[in-house]
Amino acid sequence: MRTLSPRLTQRIAFSILFAATLFVILPVAFIIGVILKNGLGAVNWEFLTAMPRASMREGGILPAIVGTFCLVAGAVLFALPLGLCAAIYLSEYSKDSRLNRAVRLAIVNLAGVPSVVFGLFGLALFVGFFRFGASILAGSLTLGLMILPVIITSSREALDAVPGSFREVSLSLGATKLQTIKYAVLPHALPGILTGTILGVGRAAGETAPILFTVAAFYLPRLPRSIFDQAMALPYHLYVLSTQVPNVAPKIRYGTALVLLAIVLLMNFLAIAIRSHFRAKKKW
Repeated sequence: MRTLSPRLTQRIAFSILFAATLFVILPVAFIIGVILKNGLGAVNWEFLTAMPRASMREGGILPAIVGTFCLVAGAVLFALPLGLCAAIYLSEYSKDSRLNRAVRLAIVNLAGVPSVVFGLFGLALFVGFFRFGASILAGSLTLGLMILPVIITSSREALDAVPGSFREVSLSLGATKLQTIKYAVLPHALPGILTGTILGVGRAAGETAPILFTVAAFYLPRLPRSIFDQAMALPYHLYVLSTQVPNVAPKIRYGTALVLLAIVLLMNFLAIAIRSHFRAKKKW
């Protein structure tokens, strides 16, 4: 039986991989193109800075933009320190036991839990039990819990990727375990930690179900004054415009989707730039 030449096999494999890449990229490009075509006409200075009017059929989306930024910032401020501390413990201090393996497996499984489950949990815990009410605080904590497994998993993998020789040299010079982690491990793991944060920010900014139960207001034409206020948010605002408010111009819906997409991409590009800056300093 005649076998294929290595060159032909390589070309076939390249063609299959290229086709798979196009299969992923083309639908995304098509969606972005449709949003740009239908929504670019609605995006102007008034649309970005004005309050909504006439039951959201006119005016702008400033409260939804501000509310989205507040929720994402609150979620990251809660989840990043907690997730990093958990990752450091699991990677540097915990021993390889059945309990720790079960904890790691549970963290990975939590990353796949549907967002509506986190929303119901936030409603019961933060809105009901702690009596925060429907507020930015409750919504941020719920989103923080939702992205926490992603941050823990990516941070632990980044810490494990740092060569063990870095730790051995630091300890041999008389540094303590904490000093070794702070000066010899964390700086080199920072790009991987930021990768997990990027994924968490993208998910937190685009989720609707968690904020639906904990913070989102249907129509609130003012900016939030404290973390205990309700707020509008772009994902829920887009859902309301598309399903609950009749006679809304299509360009307003697509314009809202375009702004949400731009904010998510802006946050990702900013985090990627910071990650690239720290990655360029790596010596290994």
